[in-house]
Amino acid sequence: MPEISSRGNNMPQSPIRKLVPFSEEAKRRGVKVYHLNIGQPDIQTAPLALEAVKKIDMRVVEYSHSAGNESYRRKLADYYKRWNIQVSYEDILVTTGGSEAISFAFLSCFDPGDEIIVPEPFYANYNGFATAAGVKVIPVTSTIESGFALPPIEEFEKLINPRTKGIMLSNPNNPTGYLYSCDELVKLRDLVKKYNLYLISDEVYRIFCYEKQPFFSVMNLQGIDDNLILVDSISKIFSACGIRIGMMISKNKKVIQTAMKFAMARLSPPSFGQIAGEAILETPDSYYEAEYKSYLERRDLVINRLNQMEGVYSPTPKGAFYTIARLPIDDADRFAQWLLSEFSYKNQTVMLAPASGFYATPGLGKNEVRIAYVINTNDLKNAMDCIEEALKVYPGRIS
Repeated sequence: MPEISSRGNNMPQSPIRKLVPFSEEAKRRGVKVYHLNIGQPDIQTAPLALEAVKKIDMRVVEYSHSAGNESYRRKLADYYKRWNIQVSYEDILVTTGGSEAISFAFLSCFDPGDEIIVPEPFYANYNGFATAAGVKVIPVTSTIESGFALPPIEEFEKLINPRTKGIMLSNPNNPTGYLYSCDELVKLRDLVKKYNLYLISDEVYRIFCYEKQPFFSVMNLQGIDDNLILVDSISKIFSACGIRIGMMISKNKKVIQTAMKFAMARLSPPSFGQIAGEAILETPDSYYEAEYKSYLERRDLVINRLNQMEGVYSPTPKGAFYTIARLPIDDADRFAQWLLSEFSYKNQTVMLAPASGFYATPGLGKNEVRIAYVINTNDLKNAMDCIEEALKVYPGRIS
């Protein structure tokens, strides 16, 4: 049998999806599974997207421009002005989800063996994109005790060496829900400028900011336009994950020209997705307001319940729709599998994402889980009941 590539062997499994077989088996046994493992909202997709797709009248579904339809990119440039992000349509590449935008950024900016510093815990698939591109992720650790605030800038600087080519972050953060402040980002700006690094910011959750602290985009940082790359998506803000439309944005013309080569190689982003994405930008404020209110209620419910459980701690997320919870358990991977294989409460259980998969440093996150509060409040109450009861009987509970 021919051998599998070392790249394939090194490709990490998703901690978000690796327990799916156990979930499927639980469902076959008739157990209801509450999915807190994945950021798949149950909120209705912004209706304008669905209406636009239903109205499509095409005889031939053609390739679009490799950068995406010009009409969509022009509309996106206007859309970003509401966030005080001033870009041209020529600064925007439409991608197949935010995932492809990250891959294009890594492939365009880094050579195999180059290093990128990322605050951990971080979105687990960054590891996958880096592995595919031959890039090494260098973690700088944030802690649950600090609410996962940005580590001191000195900790970043200690890690910089000749192979360091960039810094990446998610803001608001997946998986922690932390919202980086303007002051924190300015410190990063100064470091990026000092060492001439790229700063890649994944801002797909920017509308979900729950504190008085406003959202601040890296694109508003002054003096480093050529260093900045913004990753965005319609998946989360518009509850449109399956449409698979994202954006890679940069004012650095060489970066965009280089990414276009990869965009040409995959021909074009999805045609129906772009039609939906263009229409979705006309979504009225009432949609965002209802969505925001719903997530705020869900956040408060989950955080209150978790912190009332004996031995459990979760800081209050400032944004996104995730939280990291520290549990009184021996091993989160074992606990998450046990929940699906051996436990049920009132014929219900939960699917969690073990947090170890969101850290690059071995051993971290062993007693932590990521919880996505993306299901309705009644289901969340039942899910919290399941977690509370499970912790009472889990054989690997630690006092």
